[in-house]
Amino acid sequence: MNTAVIGFPRVGKLRELKFASEKFFRQEISEEELLAVAAELRKEHWGFEKEAGIHYISSNDFSFYDGMLDTAVMLGAVPQSYRGLGLSDLATYFAMARGYQGDHGDVKAFPMKKWFNTNYHYMVPQLFDDMKLALSKDKLIGEYEEAKNAGILTKPVVIGPFTFLKLANYNGKKQLSDFVPEIRAVYEELFGELNKADVEWVQIDEPYLVTDLSAEDVALFVSLYTDILKSKGKVKVLLQTYFGDVRDCYEELTGLPFDGLGLDFLEGKQTLALLEKYGFPADKILFAGVVNGKNIWKCDYKKTLELLLTIKNIAKQVVIATSCSLLHVPYTLENETKLEEDVKKHFAFAKEKLTELSELAVLTEEAEPENSESYKKNQALFADERLYLDRGVQDAVAALKEEDFHREMARSEREKLQKEEFGLPLLPTTTIGSFPQTREVKRNRSSYRKGEIDKAAYDKQVFAFIKDCIKLQEDLDIDVLVHGEYERNDMVEFFGENLAGYVFTEKAWVQSYGTRCVKPPIIFGDVKRIRPITVSYSEYAQSLTSRPVKGMLTGPVTILNWSFPREDVSLKEMAYQIGISIRDEVCDLEAAGIRVIQIDEAALKEKLPIRRAEWYSEYLDWAIPAFRLCAGKIRPETQIHTHMCYSEFNEIVQDIDNMDADVISFEASRSNLTIIDALNAAHFETEVGPGVYDIHSPRVPSVDEIVDALRKMLAKIDPDKLWVNPDCGLKTRGIPETEASLKNLVAAAKIVRGELETK
Repeated sequence: MNTAVIGFPRVGKLRELKFASEKFFRQEISEEELLAVAAELRKEHWGFEKEAGIHYISSNDFSFYDGMLDTAVMLGAVPQSYRGLGLSDLATYFAMARGYQGDHGDVKAFPMKKWFNTNYHYMVPQLFDDMKLALSKDKLIGEYEEAKNAGILTKPVVIGPFTFLKLANYNGKKQLSDFVPEIRAVYEELFGELNKADVEWVQIDEPYLVTDLSAEDVALFVSLYTDILKSKGKVKVLLQTYFGDVRDCYEELTGLPFDGLGLDFLEGKQTLALLEKYGFPADKILFAGVVNGKNIWKCDYKKTLELLLTIKNIAKQVVIATSCSLLHVPYTLENETKLEEDVKKHFAFAKEKLTELSELAVLTEEAEPENSESYKKNQALFADERLYLDRGVQDAVAALKEEDFHREMARSEREKLQKEEFGLPLLPTTTIGSFPQTREVKRNRSSYRKGEIDKAAYDKQVFAFIKDCIKLQEDLDIDVLVHGEYERNDMVEFFGENLAGYVFTEKAWVQSYGTRCVKPPIIFGDVKRIRPITVSYSEYAQSLTSRPVKGMLTGPVTILNWSFPREDVSLKEMAYQIGISIRDEVCDLEAAGIRVIQIDEAALKEKLPIRRAEWYSEYLDWAIPAFRLCAGKIRPETQIHTHMCYSEFNEIVQDIDNMDADVISFEASRSNLTIIDALNAAHFETEVGPGVYDIHSPRVPSVDEIVDALRKMLAKIDPDKLWVNPDCGLKTRGIPETEASLKNLVAAAKIVRGELETK
């Protein structure tokens, strides 16, 4: 059987693209040097896939920042405010991604949202009435030709018009339907260019098809492709889906003249049932997503071969494929020198998944695959007893009672008590947690990890950073302070390092957005807290000031969602195990005199099922209680905050209110404060801090800009319930821009506070 890969990680084995891009941003290398790094990475990635024997290798899966942003550029959907900067094409592209503030002008970055149910963020295309869509073919055709010149035939990958239109923002009178004729014409022109380039296959990604579709949605999709496919000429078209099943449009998909359909058999709960019910056209190739593109565990060959056999009995032509792009897993295990072999043998990262695809292709052709060495070796893994199992942890979860998930006083009563306790002004100011991770901070951590300094020397320097951070915030006159999080490298990995049941990698980086990469820890066994994690740092910070200092924790759902989870127990079981661990930390912080504790749930929505019918039965019924578990034993005077960012929360605001936190801060600036309407409509009871400026952009917001945002918020939010804070933590920003931004934030809060007090 042939094999296919939907997409491959683009940041490089050792994050070469990240570092080259950041050098370009700092003007340390030229645009030509950055382009050369990118070309070398693409050549390397294609070479890996060819060497592994992959038959359908993707091109144009590479991106400097994001595929949706690339598609906007391909379609000519570049707003005039960015075109008018007079920058090079690449610099204009980065201005859309990161914002720009300089000699050529001042523009904000595009909004950023989570890509379906992943931790990857996409840039939301911005469509305006004065736009005229027009094809820019250079990247897609150029990278195809680049691979061809290297001796590798590829299938160019492009996001389809349906998904693009459904995920775009419309900033004027024109709506989705108004752009249909133009986008149809661009894709028709694209097929003309593909034919000129002698492209054999093109992969068109339409992941929006796995969402809940209306009859109008299906009709739009059919209408678009009925016309577009008339222009496909000799090019074969693979319509690729992932992250779920296509239950709302399967018959329409199979009825259209696509040459191949890519379906997800892992997250697609009904994919196999759809095949069994409706069959599969004999004249099409089924690209069967059976190798997990989102998790790092090795594929169970026995189960996968049984699934493939069932599929082959229905579909005449089958290609073995990944379930989604390998963008969502680390690059390779080859860099992992410190993992125990008994642990490492269970994992397959992107490069290793290429081997799995090739081995499965061979095994499907063998009469007795169970006699193959690759099969025997694989099955021996699944026969092994898992390390790090803990019966005491399992018993603690089983013993949880209803009262463990509830605080002793109603939120409205706690609010009165806390206002008396803290005596904060109207519109209290705070930050989300982290402060810039300077070279000195990183050097201190690196020296400790390398064994060049001991823990005492490491902590001494961390305490010095904390002292400076507290002084800076007092000088800025911020009301509720943070300690800066200088002791932690990552909001999840840091906690995982203090929890039994976790294992950690050295170089297993995964792109989160743009140049931002994360290194998710791996849940390998049962989870429990080994020791107090943050108490000494928070206690020291509080000793330096009379203002309240927030204890900063990551919540159980985010720790789970930003880790690679086990596949042998339920998500609920893992979330409750982590929740008990965080509850122990919360109680220790309170005992140490910390009166405000923030339990971040930035990733709450990340694993929310794409299908609305499954929201509660498969996720929210345990995700919300997992958070409540963390604060179930503390006094009502202790104020619990949480934070959420870069997801669309509007549809679950009532569930968020039910988390029973005292204060919730949201990302809001890039989404034009749309969350506020949802909060207002749901009669949100929790105090709230919608972010007043975007920390993922290097630009500094003006005082007037923040004042304007606060006035808009106050039109719909009670002043007694509004907090003033940035969108997210400040670890990725530099010190000068951070100080300038926070200075403006405090000044704006005081201006608006004065307006309220004089009314």
